[in-house]
Amino acid sequence: PSPSPLEAHLGFWLRFVSNHVSIRFQQLLEAKGVTVTEWVALRTLWARDQTSHAELIQALGMTKGAASKVASRLEEKGLATRQFASGRYRDQSLVLTPLGKATVPVLAAIADANDDHFFGHLDARERQTLRTAMEGLVQHHQLKVIPTA
Repeated sequence: PSPSPLEAHLGFWLRFVSNHVSIRFQQLLEAKGVTVTEWVALRTLWARDQTSHAELIQALGMTKGAASKVASRLEEKGLATRQFASGRYRDQSLVLTPLGKATVPVLAAIADANDDHFFGHLDARERQTLRTAMEGLVQHHQLKVIPTA
């Protein structure tokens, strides 16, 4: 039997759309001087008063060293700062700076606009159906790591 065409696979269409959504978002963020990984870290920090290094590692799905590099880049850009409990390096947490707090809503608006660019032609019911299907796949396959690249 002949192999099925690429277009017959849902995975093909998911990747096709995902790549375009992701690449455009990456370009929009880079125009603001931020990577997708940094955006995920900033959004994680936004949700908490302070975030431990371990929590950041889990949110980013990265090794300790890689997450530390992301934290260092955020510090260099003035978007976050490390705080040390009892002056101990091992007990560090990361918090947004005032610039970081002002930047997150700007970047969130870019994420919203990117979604609207790709999915705005769908009505609310269609968007919810698509989201529910994607969330169902994540839950069914117990996917945990947030894609950052």
